[in-house]
Amino acid sequence: MVFPDPSHAPLPLVPTPASAQRGEGRLPLTSMTRIVGEATDAPVLIDAVAGRCGIRPEITSDQPQPGDIALRIDAGVAETGGYTLSVADGVEIVGADDAGLFYGIHTLLQLLGEGEEGWGWQRAEISDAPRFSYRGVMLDVVRRFYPVSEVKTVIDRAAALKFNHLHLHLTDDQGWRLQIDSWPLLTEKASTTSAGGDAGGFYTKDDYREIVAHAASRHITIVPEIDLPGHTHAIGVAYPDLVEDPVISDALAQSQAELGQDLPVAGVPFTGWGVGHSSVRIRQERTYDFVRDVLTELSELTPGPYLHIGGDESHGTSAEDFAYFVARVSAMVQELGKTPIAWHEAGAVKDIAAGTIGQFWGSLKPTDAHAAEAAHFVERGGALILSPSDAAYLDMKYDADFPLGLAWAGLVDLRRAYDWDAAEVIDVPTEAIAGVEAPLWAETVRDLSDAEQLMYPRIAAIAEQAWTSPETPERTWESFRARLGALAPLWQADGIRFHPTAEIDWSTR
Repeated sequence: MVFPDPSHAPLPLVPTPASAQRGEGRLPLTSMTRIVGEATDAPVLIDAVAGRCGIRPEITSDQPQPGDIALRIDAGVAETGGYTLSVADGVEIVGADDAGLFYGIHTLLQLLGEGEEGWGWQRAEISDAPRFSYRGVMLDVVRRFYPVSEVKTVIDRAAALKFNHLHLHLTDDQGWRLQIDSWPLLTEKASTTSAGGDAGGFYTKDDYREIVAHAASRHITIVPEIDLPGHTHAIGVAYPDLVEDPVISDALAQSQAELGQDLPVAGVPFTGWGVGHSSVRIRQERTYDFVRDVLTELSELTPGPYLHIGGDESHGTSAEDFAYFVARVSAMVQELGKTPIAWHEAGAVKDIAAGTIGQFWGSLKPTDAHAAEAAHFVERGGALILSPSDAAYLDMKYDADFPLGLAWAGLVDLRRAYDWDAAEVIDVPTEAIAGVEAPLWAETVRDLSDAEQLMYPRIAAIAEQAWTSPETPERTWESFRARLGALAPLWQADGIRFHPTAEIDWSTR
């Protein structure tokens, strides 16, 4: 995209700030540039600058001089998570809190560019704060297992786009991914495979603690999910007495045949993609001993406020049994001092624990049933996280010919991922929307490169949906196209293997 007057071009920032004014020219970045003040997140800035241009600014306690980068915290400058950023004769970032300062640093990094006179910061005056408090990405670590190092990479890159929650989908029909001391066979017998028969794996408790700590260092909260009462075939591989025999519907048999995949067999690891065939034994008390033990150990490992209990696609469970289970388990989570999150189907349960947060994965134009299920969480004093599958699911194909992803929710090109408003999907008060989350399911993912091609650039569209109010002047598709294209050098420097969709004119420098 070409702007006749470069001074009128939008600043190359994603998500776009609440208020931003472009200044004239660049402030040079040199070997003399120093960082002054709050140094907690300074290493993130130093490493990123060094990775792009080889300059490593030093940290000093001296008074800032022209050309320096001054970092400080002042709760009065913005709302929680907000910041101000000034690039003039020097750089000053003032965060409303630690997170706000961190986000200001990442905005500054997007202003770094190389011109004829070398590296420098685009001069600008910015005031910014997030639209939603919950800005999430979901990683399906069951159908494709990501080692700790790759999870950390996902965390770093999500944080750079101002996401602040990582939802880890830890259990499903294809495997169990977290060490549970009280039920050791879960990882011994049910963690060895992934979708398509690929190798599996699991996180030890120390692995999980490492992920949680790294996420916290990037101002990201881990949201762990134990998917119940369906998506539980793997539990039966380890403990057959806890699950019912698979329910083989005509639709499941047909889909598995079309995919050339085997039907699920009780006690045998399942590597197919079919859903809805599994259920724990709802009326057996030992099931609740199991669930309580698992959630107790998980809550002890998880400092964040949320435990996700699943609740989706429980086609093998009667409505009566589903309601009994969800009401009991959502209350169990609250007894552990956590806030339960559940997929929107759990909103059909009249007595779901008050305050439970619903995660909506239906379409942008939901059915009446899905809309009612989602709204029930709000009626019970909870809130909603919006993840419409036909706009926010990162595993949907960009187009019919794209080699990765699925298309059951439709094709999701970049513009579709961008052009929707979280406040308009479900008829609830805006204040009842906790935020937005972009899930990446992993049926077709075989390595991190696959994941990145599905995530990027659409994850940037969801980041702007979550951070920026639609009333912001630059919150438009045309502006986004220009701003996103300018980020290509930054993504390339970070080693992100993004899909270069033709919807964007990608910058080369």
